Amino acid sequence: MYRLHFAPDNASLIVRLALEEMGLAYETRLVDRRRRAQDSAAYRRLNPAGLIPTLETPDGPIAETGAILLWLSDRHGALAPSVTGPARAAYLHWLFFTANTLHADIRLHFYPDRHAGSDACVPAFAAATRTRIARHLDILEGVAAQAPDWLGAAAPTGLGYYLACLLRWLALYPEGATNWFDLATWPTLARILAALETRPAGLAAARAEGLGQTIFTRPALAVPPVGSAT
Repeated sequence: MYRLHFAPDNASLIVRLALEEMGLAYETRLVDRRRRAQDSAAYRRLNPAGLIPTLETPDGPIAETGAILLWLSDRHGALAPSVTGPARAAYLHWLFFTANTLHADIRLHFYPDRHAGSDACVPAFAAATRTRIARHLDILEGVAAQAPDWLGAAAPTGLGYYLACLLRWLALYPEGATNWFDLATWPTLARILAALETRPAGLAAARAEGLGQTIFTRPALAVPPVGSAT
């Protein structure tokens, strides 16, 4: 059995979706963000960076969302092209693009005051970050339109769930500053998200974390039974 250290509607949601989709046995441990539990000595022993999620496995704890997805796919032969398959190279390309480029810019978008350098620079910094995110999504939309299978059009993939969660959060955060984001701008991605949110894995994650019904296409702020999303 795996143990997922999670906070509701955080990056751990991506891993929960993968575990549910694979039908794997797992248990959860709440990382209470209100108490900054991610900074506790006990959690830092598992994940020295103090980031969420961490997955405890028989081989030891794994952190970093992309790494967890790749490890699970390789261990269980699911949610990704096979190591020797012709789509493997492209899948890895866009998995790491999503993790290292898109997700990184989304973090900047959510917390511009931490990165802009000064309060006066925040508006320009935030605008430039939004422009980059839209450009990243334009790229992924084009790729998905040409070869959508490993994004989840034909069958779910770890990358598809990763991207679906990132788009969910762009529609929700920062609260009161999401009018620039319209999922309909990227219709191929929107269709993939619509398919993923009706799968049993999506419905199970929604129940567990209080996400509502249309968790990707018309998301609402989480109302989790335990913990806090922010």
